[in-house]
Amino acid sequence: MLELLRLALPMVVSQGAFALMIFTDRYFMSQIDPAHIAAALGGGVASFFSFCFFTGVLSYGNAMVAQYLGAGEREKCPKVVTQGMIMTLMSLPILTLITFLVAGVFESMGHEPEQVALERTYYLILMSGVLITLAKICISSYFAGIGRTHVVMICDVFGLAINVPLCYAMAFGKLGFPELGIVGAGISTVASTLISFLLFVAFYFRKEHREKFAVLQSFSLDVNILRRFWRLGSPSGLEQFLNIAAFNLFLLMFQSYGIAQGAAAAIVFNWDILSFIPMIGLHIGIISMIGRFVGARDMARTNQVMTAAFVFALAYAAVLGVTYIVFRYPLVEVFAPPSGDFSEIRDLAAFMMIGLSSYVLADAVILVCSGILRGAGDTRWLMVASVSLHWAMLVAQFFIIIVFEFSPKVSWIGFVAMLLIIAVVYSLRLKRGHWRDAEVLERVMAE
Repeated sequence: MLELLRLALPMVVSQGAFALMIFTDRYFMSQIDPAHIAAALGGGVASFFSFCFFTGVLSYGNAMVAQYLGAGEREKCPKVVTQGMIMTLMSLPILTLITFLVAGVFESMGHEPEQVALERTYYLILMSGVLITLAKICISSYFAGIGRTHVVMICDVFGLAINVPLCYAMAFGKLGFPELGIVGAGISTVASTLISFLLFVAFYFRKEHREKFAVLQSFSLDVNILRRFWRLGSPSGLEQFLNIAAFNLFLLMFQSYGIAQGAAAAIVFNWDILSFIPMIGLHIGIISMIGRFVGARDMARTNQVMTAAFVFALAYAAVLGVTYIVFRYPLVEVFAPPSGDFSEIRDLAAFMMIGLSSYVLADAVILVCSGILRGAGDTRWLMVASVSLHWAMLVAQFFIIIVFEFSPKVSWIGFVAMLLIIAVVYSLRLKRGHWRDAEVLERVMAE
């Protein structure tokens, strides 16, 4: 349990820094007007959707590095990074096409013209730095996989320390910068990501990694590792892409209720980020440890990781769930603009906070179960189950919002129900233990 805590806590801090960066960016936008915070949510989610397939693929580098480390093949750990960088460069033409196509989506979703212009601008700025983001994922996955999660924490917290004051200065015209609004928020995000990546590179070439992991000898194409990376990582990438697509389409449909409803959703998902993304830190730690023990064929240690992970995640989620219910109105009021009528946004967001408190426990179960299954290489089942459930939710939301024109509250209840169902399905898969079979694990490790 202590080993998981030592590995996962820096990742929780790291992901918490990322969550805080998004949170503060949207908070600054909320201080301009509701259209800006709604645009920050819509443009930000659309940006992540555009490259999330590649994020899902490259993030599997964490499990692969951990598996090679557990199997005693240290020299292959940095080779995973090199193959990831090759895939990143190969993704550029596809990402360029996606950017062109997605930039025209906002207007077709029935958003207000003012919001559409802001969303498109924010989206295009974020996409300009996408290769830096993907390269950063490659190298951070290496450090997570070898258990140096404190390096990930240092680099991500440093990026946060750059982003927050820079965003404030550029958005509101402070410290000699012009007042750029949402443009400043986008530029500051790209700039801080670049600085964080460069710090990762500095750590990567330190003496320990040159000598212990032969980093300088890793800069070559390794077809076997590249093939295995793609075989195990592509289901994760496709799962993430299709799930984010479903979520993004749901969000865009929800925002068609109006600016007030879109702003309410942005506020609630901002608080959701502060609970969900830090738990992704635990999820990453679980993948790393499970991958290492799967590589070493040590299933007894795997059981210990599972127990500890559920204890940490459920305790954290329970505290947050209670907080979101008890303090829902004050938490929503944090995002009240300096002027204008906030009552409609406040009332709907407070109702949605109750749903948020209900599904944080489901999120905890989902992230623990998927971390264990992903670390063990059960990525194909995860893809099929998760995508099927998310798209079933999207179809249901289409009928709720577009066909029958039910209220935003009904739509939100349907969203919460979907997450609870996913938690149950994942738990059943984990309990049945197919992923533990020796033959299955041999296929996972095969190149």
